[in-house]
Amino acid sequence: MPTAEKPPPEKMMFQLNLRRRGISDQAVLRAMEAIPRDAFVEPSDRRHAYDDTALGIACGQTISQPFVVAYMTEQLQLRGEHRVLEIGTGSGYQAAILSKLCRQVVSIERFRMLADTARKRLKQLHCDNVEVLLGDGFDIPADAGQFDRIIVTAAMVEIPDALTRRLEGGGILIAPVGPHNGVQTLVRLVRTDAGLERKALVDVRFVPALPGIAREL
Repeated sequence: MPTAEKPPPEKMMFQLNLRRRGISDQAVLRAMEAIPRDAFVEPSDRRHAYDDTALGIACGQTISQPFVVAYMTEQLQLRGEHRVLEIGTGSGYQAAILSKLCRQVVSIERFRMLADTARKRLKQLHCDNVEVLLGDGFDIPADAGQFDRIIVTAAMVEIPDALTRRLEGGGILIAPVGPHNGVQTLVRLVRTDAGLERKALVDVRFVPALPGIAREL
């Protein structure tokens, strides 16, 4: 009987590092294992794809470090029936992870180049429950509806009401909040009957979330 092929050492360390740093949700760990991060980084960075570090991508943006992706995903407490809004598609990596854990992902990206590239990657990986929209994360389309979960992958000085209003009762929103050129705090909002319950989680660094659709490069 043939033996099962072992994953390469870098992918084994990738999973081990996530567990060592406290990621314990088995569904999140399976999603992180299933989605190849090397498919979402620049070709010149593929040798670093499974390092626990952020990497640069096109348009001056970044793909977040794996631990931050896993941590934010875990904090969303996703279920299979959930509908999720992501602000900041970037490479599409976070959306791909989310696609394994929920019913639908709507991801909004302000850079056309990033949106187009992410769509192609997600299609190649059969992440068919992800819709990538070119748009403004501060001005959600009226017909987008409500969401069970919202994740923001760029730094906001404050979370706009226009975003929190899209959150269903019992819904969770995760966003990095703070100055654009400094350290931000990852904030978790939960919509309760009494309003929005806010909790500060960990310090992070993200590229800034900016209004409007970016001009063509």
